[in-house]
Amino acid sequence: MIEFEKPNIVISKCIEFDHCRYNAQIISSDFVKKLKPYVKFLPICPEVEIGLGIPRNPIRIVNRKGVKRLIQPATDRDVSDLMKNFSNSFLNSLKDIDGFILKSQSPSCGLKDVKVYSAAKNASPIYRESGFFGEQVLKEYDYLAIEDENRLRNPVIRVHFLRKVFTFSRFRLVKKSQTFKQLIRFHTHNKFLLMAYNQKELKELGKILANQNKILKKEVFLNYENHLYKVFQKAPRVTSDINVLMHMFGYISSEISTDEKKFFFSVIDKFRNGKIPLSAPITLLRSWVIHFNQKYLLPQTYFRPYPDELLDVETINLLGVRDFWK
Repeated sequence: MIEFEKPNIVISKCIEFDHCRYNAQIISSDFVKKLKPYVKFLPICPEVEIGLGIPRNPIRIVNRKGVKRLIQPATDRDVSDLMKNFSNSFLNSLKDIDGFILKSQSPSCGLKDVKVYSAAKNASPIYRESGFFGEQVLKEYDYLAIEDENRLRNPVIRVHFLRKVFTFSRFRLVKKSQTFKQLIRFHTHNKFLLMAYNQKELKELGKILANQNKILKKEVFLNYENHLYKVFQKAPRVTSDINVLMHMFGYISSEISTDEKKFFFSVIDKFRNGKIPLSAPITLLRSWVIHFNQKYLLPQTYFRPYPDELLDVETINLLGVRDFWK
């Protein structure tokens, strides 16, 4: 049975936690609501932290002769240095963080879609980029799971985010143990999940575990951690997941009938063509692994990288799983 360590996630406080937007509103997110029992959230509002209050006059990013400044147009107040100092202080104080969920389009928390203006007043946006706090998050923690609440509406991005934060939280426990036994167990149980993401880095992790150069344990763990983050830099392609599914299928293919094999291949084809989500072939394969008690595959996190309760039934139906048995 896979046990889940609760990931530690920094989140913009205005998302489901407090009415702290500039207009004293709160942002609703069904995903964050569902996450709350399974993660440890650290809510933060950088704008309130630097003393702007609730409600407050909005701020915006202004490009002044090639230099970005954070300006409150109504008062012409420049809070750039306040925000930079807070961001550096807060982020440097964090420990054991696995990810971030930040407010989209926010001049403080936004990650990529923040409007930048040519002037504080009476000007149209000239381009988009990161907010002041969001930019510092990406600079300091680019290897972690970092998303905004808007992008997390996308089911593919959502699954990728969940896989990352729960894998990183599991590794934190292993790292604290500082035992090779726990590290090897972690690697073994995550083998197929790592394979789906990056086979090159999976081989590198194997070399680190082999420790042929007999380096110190602390260095082995550090090297493993650095390459583990590299594994999850990009979401896997459909072909990569199919490769893993077929590889795992080989362990139980001799146990099932010809008709069951044909059915499995038809499910793979539907997933390849985008007619059903990845959860469909995974669930089918997992049912056989449980039925035949395939001991090597049973603990694989590829089947269950995060709690089943976080599966989105509505999204699965929308993506075509209703046609699964047709």
